Amino acid sequence: QDQLVESGGGSVQAGGSLRLSCAASRDIYMYGANYMGWFRQAPGKEREGVAAIRTSTGDTHISDSVKGRFTISQNKSAATVYLQLNSLKPEDTAMYYCAGGSVWSGSDALRPMYYNYWGQGTQVTVSS
Repeated sequence: QDQLVESGGGSVQAGGSLRLSCAASRDIYMYGANYMGWFRQAPGKEREGVAAIRTSTGDTHISDSVKGRFTISQNKSAATVYLQLNSLKPEDTAMYYCAGGSVWSGSDALRPMYYNYWGQGTQVTVSS
């Protein structure tokens, strides 16, 4: 069954850290997607791309809004993608989604429209 399962969300104070994990089914990770990404959506706001990784090369793309604070990585053997969130701010509060997609230009790596596999999301809440 094609699926993405996120974990690792929670509530932290500003300045804290979290590590999100996304376990992908083999079909998605090996054949269904060439990019894995993390997206977030806060209440009343559009879904935005946070970070993405090209699974074959490990090339990464990070949103300017989180650059220097968030890092995306992968464990190929485990078909798992991680998002390390450091120096968290209250404005990082959102539901975070893992996604897999077919992206053919790096400039599109953070655009949700190119991703067709989505997880259920994990909530990150940052208090001031």
